[in-house]
Amino acid sequence: MAKVKPFKGVRPPRELVEQVASRPYDVLNSEEARSEAEGNPMSLYHIIKPEIDFEPGFDEHDPRVYDKAVENFSHFQKEGWLVQDKKENYYIYAQTMDGRTQYGFVVAAWVPDYMEGRIKKHELTRRDKEEDRMKHVRCNNANIEPVFFAFPDNEPLEEIIREVSARQPEYDFVAPDGFGHTFWVIDDEDMIAKITSEFEKIPAMYIADGHHRSAAAALVGAEKARNNPDHKGDEEYNYFMAVAFPASHLRIIDYNRVVRDLNGLTPAEFLKRLEENFVVEDKGTEIYHPAGLHNFSLYLDGRWYSLTARPGTYDDNDPIGVLDVTVSSDKILDEILGIKDLRSDKRIDFVGGIRGLGELKRRVDSGEMAMALALYPVTMKQLMDIADSGNIMPPKTTWFEPKLRSGLVIHKLD
Repeated sequence: MAKVKPFKGVRPPRELVEQVASRPYDVLNSEEARSEAEGNPMSLYHIIKPEIDFEPGFDEHDPRVYDKAVENFSHFQKEGWLVQDKKENYYIYAQTMDGRTQYGFVVAAWVPDYMEGRIKKHELTRRDKEEDRMKHVRCNNANIEPVFFAFPDNEPLEEIIREVSARQPEYDFVAPDGFGHTFWVIDDEDMIAKITSEFEKIPAMYIADGHHRSAAAALVGAEKARNNPDHKGDEEYNYFMAVAFPASHLRIIDYNRVVRDLNGLTPAEFLKRLEENFVVEDKGTEIYHPAGLHNFSLYLDGRWYSLTARPGTYDDNDPIGVLDVTVSSDKILDEILGIKDLRSDKRIDFVGGIRGLGELKRRVDSGEMAMALALYPVTMKQLMDIADSGNIMPPKTTWFEPKLRSGLVIHKLD
């Protein structure tokens, strides 16, 4: 039972959307945000990364930075760069990458669904990162950026997507990274009622991307409920903004590993050790992509190798044990290379598949890294099975692309 509702979105006028919209706060650092926002007072970075309005190197967690976010959010509304819709609407947001389009519903999701586990997670969150976003939600009294959900496919909702996307969109532009963003407003009351009732039939929603934002948004909502002596349960703070996509629309791309050293082994000794658990085949100097589940691509010493996990190294009946990230962590990174904790070990780094396997080759050829390992991507079904079983995925397992653009719509909590 997924409870959602429409909301009065705060969003840019059509002619300003490209100036306002930005990448999400967590995919770039302060310097990159400063450079992208240069000369553009309307950039959402002034609200989501307000440290760019201070001297370079200014602490982004300084209380004055959060105050600046509030001041800028207010200024954007006074200037008419952000305007609140008069009535509660749903929205459809489509993203196009490599000729493929995925369509999601922009909804206000119910905080108790998160707190009680009907919005399911598959990653651990870090308290310090949660607290940073909680401050941002609290001080602005708004979800400035959406979170990214998936839900099991639903034909009536697909029908609505088809009907709405045939209309003239409210926004339609290609961002500097080459990805297309299209946005429609759903203000028809019958269609709104239909969306609400169809989501009620969905047993659970799944956080695809944005675990820290989800936690922060829900925790602030729950905090406001506790602190309000007249709390009734229908207040706007009981909801937070999400873009929810049918699972079949989404594609998870690979999330690969690069390692600084071979733990004292020579390349020949390392390959010999791999043969205990993998069938190792030399693929030469041309880039080799993993061919399927339990097949890995290794780049070492100027050559590519196919590693096929031997039976017994994985458990197809265990939602975690079946994952290639588990097999590689246990049988290569831990057993051979002595890397026990992917979160904290400085000998390993992670490269999102959007950068391609050429990036793995580059980092090894430069001498910075000794080897690279490419993994076959996780499927949405695997992600949902893990969340359903109450398990947590190992770190750095999923990479979703394209990322949601921020600034197309904002949800106020009052």
